Amino acid sequence: MTRNWAGSYEYTAPEIEIAATVDDVRRLVARPGRVHALGTRHSFTDLPDTTGTLIDVSKLAGAVAIDADARSVTVAAGTRYGVLASALHASGFALHNMGSLPHISVAGAAATGTHGSGDANPVLSTAVRALRYVGADAEVHEVRRGDPDFPALVVGLGAFGIIVEVELDIQPSFRARQDIYDRLTWDAFLDDVDAVTAAAYSVSVFTRWEGDEVGFVWAKTRLRTDDDAVADSILDGHLTLDRSPLGSGENITELGTPGPWMLRLPHFRLDREPSFGAEIQTEYFVDRADAPAALAAVRELAPVVAPHLAVSELRTAARDELWLSPAYERDVLAIHFTWLPHPGDVARLLPQLEGALAPFRARPHWGKAHAFDAVAISRVHPRIADARAVFERLDPDGRFSNSHLERVGVRAAR
Repeated sequence: MTRNWAGSYEYTAPEIEIAATVDDVRRLVARPGRVHALGTRHSFTDLPDTTGTLIDVSKLAGAVAIDADARSVTVAAGTRYGVLASALHASGFALHNMGSLPHISVAGAAATGTHGSGDANPVLSTAVRALRYVGADAEVHEVRRGDPDFPALVVGLGAFGIIVEVELDIQPSFRARQDIYDRLTWDAFLDDVDAVTAAAYSVSVFTRWEGDEVGFVWAKTRLRTDDDAVADSILDGHLTLDRSPLGSGENITELGTPGPWMLRLPHFRLDREPSFGAEIQTEYFVDRADAPAALAAVRELAPVVAPHLAVSELRTAARDELWLSPAYERDVLAIHFTWLPHPGDVARLLPQLEGALAPFRARPHWGKAHAFDAVAISRVHPRIADARAVFERLDPDGRFSNSHLERVGVRAAR
């Protein structure tokens, strides 16, 4: 029995094969039948599943090749962000951002449009310069920024091949610190959402939707020097610095002190189990201009959401031009739900949530639980048909298709 990281989904593929080299991937793709990539298993649905062979690329990791002059780094697809970040920092470089979990693989995060936070920070996929992948012909292909297919393939959901190598933009290393602010009321927050989300390089708002107070705000400040001051309050005093935040969570990255970017931008430590463990995750992206109204709409559902919720996290991301990105052509607010392991209740809740967010053309996170079908996806992703055409051209026999991709209209029905 093979499940995803959180134990919420059991893979049904009759075969799971581990690929440790590019030649392993080519050999497995050359066999007849459907295939699909499986990474660090952080998706919460059947998105990576298949009726054929799952190719586990988590062992496809090794050297981190830094080109200092080009400001780029090339890594194998299964490399975890935390491993990459440590190597970059040791050489004096950094990524523009990281997700909350450093445990996720570079290729998997790019393929699903995974993100960190920050009004000026686009999703992690936007750092991709080039992809090398094994296509339906079992040969290695490359697509680079500027190529016609590039905006379709970066957030490509494994729909066209098995990614084996990724080249990313890098920048000089930097220092950061993270602090917790609390006592923010819903009235003050909804009156000026932008003032909160713009308060630091990366900002996360945690809530359970109930009561007059939102919850707490986790602010990650990019530093010029370790002596840079941190504000005692934000939003005209509505948001107050907590000097003793979060107790002693052993899996949380260090709060309240300066440190290297790769130990401050993620929420969780690479050497610890992240988040809550047994959980289900859901996330929707709305235009940042619609944030106050969208948040108010979700808050109306607090009585039905709260009994099944561990916590919600609100983050932002800057717009991009990747066709299937959640931030395609719009700055977004991401409304995330970490659910308790109540699969039946969560499944019944999702249509209610999606109905409340429908006026805002909310897009679901590709790798998390949602109830969207192909018709619903087509309403919120304007380039879905264009992306599907690219995938069908590169893989006309549907080797990399599966029931999930067909259900949401990323691949043609077969």
